[in-house]
Amino acid sequence: MRIDENAAVEKLSPLKPLTDEQAQLVKHVLEFASQHLQHHDTPAVFTIYGDAGTGKSVVLSHLFNQLQTAARTDKSSSFYGTNNRFLVNHPEILKVYKEIAGHYRHLLKKDFERPTSFINQLDKHNGHVDVVVIDEAHLLLSKPDHYNNFYHENQLAEVIKRAQVVILVFDRYQVLRMKSLWTPERLQKLTNQYPHEDYQLKHQFRMTASDELLNWMNRLTDGEVTALPKNARDHYDFRVYDDAEKMRQAIVQRNQEVGLSRVLSTSGYPSTLDGGKHYIKEGRFKMPWDQYNYTSTPWAEIPKTINEVGSIYTCQGFDLNYAGIIIGPIISQAKDSQRLIVHLNRYTDVESFKRRKDLTDPKEIKRLEDRMIMNALNVILKRGVRGTYLYAHDPRLRHTLMTMYDRIK
Repeated sequence: MRIDENAAVEKLSPLKPLTDEQAQLVKHVLEFASQHLQHHDTPAVFTIYGDAGTGKSVVLSHLFNQLQTAARTDKSSSFYGTNNRFLVNHPEILKVYKEIAGHYRHLLKKDFERPTSFINQLDKHNGHVDVVVIDEAHLLLSKPDHYNNFYHENQLAEVIKRAQVVILVFDRYQVLRMKSLWTPERLQKLTNQYPHEDYQLKHQFRMTASDELLNWMNRLTDGEVTALPKNARDHYDFRVYDDAEKMRQAIVQRNQEVGLSRVLSTSGYPSTLDGGKHYIKEGRFKMPWDQYNYTSTPWAEIPKTINEVGSIYTCQGFDLNYAGIIIGPIISQAKDSQRLIVHLNRYTDVESFKRRKDLTDPKEIKRLEDRMIMNALNVILKRGVRGTYLYAHDPRLRHTLMTMYDRIK
């Protein structure tokens, strides 16, 4: 049985049922916003923390739908007549929200914007809004980026200046580029300047995997290869392959059966934004990287992308049924230990690690760059709702993973 290929819209639908915790959180955040709209002159900030798959985006979707419904229909509400925006700095996810807006009468496509567009448009008219909701706030720019027409120092700081209430979600493990460098400490240094509240979402909703397997993935991306838990395959199709082509064939089979199954990879293979195809080769395996997606449909929901390898830039924020993960040449296992080594000289996205004026310590820079590489692995490891298949380029790491996997099969 194939699932609906419009899965991203379904996942973020304002009609998707919430848990009691999520519903209470939506209610509390709206009360926070109402209070600060009515009784305070200074901006206020509400931050929702949570790892991948903890339901952050669906909370925001419900919240914004309720906010806009009240703003446009409920004369008794403190939100009536308010001017509000929803921002996300990820073009693929923005497509999904704009698609959702086409299905709900009180959500308009113009309500959803990229942060830079929002800032620059308001600047033209010295504008100000009431409530701003920000999904994937860990992708906000924290330095100028002239390529993207952002000329200020920090997108979140600029958004707060232009709004009365800002509501955002943040995941420290999804920080991937120096121009979007955030840590909880850097975020709190900014938000602590204003009236603020925080909330931590902890329950994992995306994957049917055990907590032990999820913890194993977290330890792996912290740089340590530990023994696979015995329940790694309980209610979850977890596999390790020593042949990338066999893994690809299995993913194609899953895609034929249930849809939304793709091969993904870390960096470390040739890749240039020149419009041409660049291939990942592993033995018999040969597939091109994902191409820039000019359509309004998310990359994973385009049928032909079964013949491409997805990157962090096309899969972040999206669910797959099954994900075949290639741990590329950028990560290897140390010769005499279970520790992982990051090879920054094999990183092919030259834009990611451009230097910042506020970072001068070489050790700190190396630590942050290594962390971002591991964050990218963490993100792609957590795409598969029903199953995750692994293949490692590094022979030592591949052998270690296969040995561990053979023990639990």
